Amino acid sequence: MSETVFHNALIVPVDGVHDWFEGWLSVDENGIITGIGQGTTLPEATTYRDLGGAFVGPGFVSAHSHIFTGGMRGTAACSPLYDWVSTLGRMMIGAEPETLYWLTLSGALDHISNGITSVYNFAQSRVVSVFDYETSTLRAERVHSPEFITRQIDGMADAGIRFVTSVCLDDEQLPEADSFDAFGVAMAHLDTVDPRFTLGGSVYGAVQWSSAAVTAEREHEMMTRHGVTNQAHFVETAEQLDIQQNKFDWYDQSGCLGNDFAFGHFVHPTVKMVERVVETGSSVVWQPMSNGRLGSGICDTPTLLKRGVRVGMGVDDQSCTDLSDPFQNMRTGLYLQRALHSDATILSPLDMLTLHTLGSARSIGVDDRVGSLEVGKYADFLVVDPTAPHLGPIWDPVATYVLACGLRNLAEVIIGGQTAWSRGIEQPLRADADKEATARMIAAGAVSGFTPAR
Repeated sequence: MSETVFHNALIVPVDGVHDWFEGWLSVDENGIITGIGQGTTLPEATTYRDLGGAFVGPGFVSAHSHIFTGGMRGTAACSPLYDWVSTLGRMMIGAEPETLYWLTLSGALDHISNGITSVYNFAQSRVVSVFDYETSTLRAERVHSPEFITRQIDGMADAGIRFVTSVCLDDEQLPEADSFDAFGVAMAHLDTVDPRFTLGGSVYGAVQWSSAAVTAEREHEMMTRHGVTNQAHFVETAEQLDIQQNKFDWYDQSGCLGNDFAFGHFVHPTVKMVERVVETGSSVVWQPMSNGRLGSGICDTPTLLKRGVRVGMGVDDQSCTDLSDPFQNMRTGLYLQRALHSDATILSPLDMLTLHTLGSARSIGVDDRVGSLEVGKYADFLVVDPTAPHLGPIWDPVATYVLACGLRNLAEVIIGGQTAWSRGIEQPLRADADKEATARMIAAGAVSGFTPAR
């Protein structure tokens, strides 16, 4: 069997055992880690790669992303969540399935170039909607065929990123049978793409936007029928907060809560909601950058962690985080929590790195395959060079990695033992993807009167 040994590295494995060590890891021809060790004595291998003393850390996991939104950066720059949602909806009215393919391909390649190797992706719904403040629901503006979803799956697979695909039922805008059938089409399409990259399907939880408890019941039916997870945007914003909080019981009574269920954002929960998350083993996914950009608030992540809740992190939309940078996301979250609590010990650098790697993988149920550097998992890792630009002496490797390193130090992204992105080398498909995505996004926005400044 052909094996490659990556050596002369300062490894930050996020395995719960070692904070860091200097050593090596070996990868087989299937892209699986077969060995990992300290020191300079190396196992036999077909190929050796000297990493020159660089950091090696697990690829970041974004447990909450909307990949397709890269064509809408800088929009609704001073809007809260619901106004921002409506702006995006209006911009997408003119989009076609091929628009979504190219937006998704471009966005996924961008995630990879920023060090994200696995992602939970909320597909753009085939029902393009805006928020109705009077009813606190989404109002359909255009309805597409299921191809609107399946082409997004194709874009993810073609990019070579590992992904969970989350699909909304749109059960209030469509007949129940139609919404169920379309969800099934999307889940079946996952079986047609390279199995190395798809990490499974999921329900795009939409009770926050719905008018009746039956939405939660239908989501639970899809979870059971297809054996998939569910992640719901919930109590994300302070807007219409009482209405949001009052819908929590719909999820609780439907049977959705449990190990296969995650609340995205969870910025404004009640005490009862936190208790039920703890009791049911549900998880929470935190988006500090987008919560700040939209003025949504600050999730009480330290309390959730103390209560034993599985917490992950996501970079969210490329149009409300604007730069899908997990290094910046970690630091934003860390500094917000320390400032909020006036406590520099509330979260450590290792806590933050764990949240955006193994914690994220746990929160979406894929930690058996990704999230840390351990034997048997995919060889998805980053090569981060602390000498380009030079960061000086490394007194605390984990602190330097989290607090001082960034995209400027990212030298290489490796997925399954193979280079997926490298500094100074153009990603295959990237130029075409960005060009097509830009042109098609401009055309889609023009239908509703949006014109870019450049």
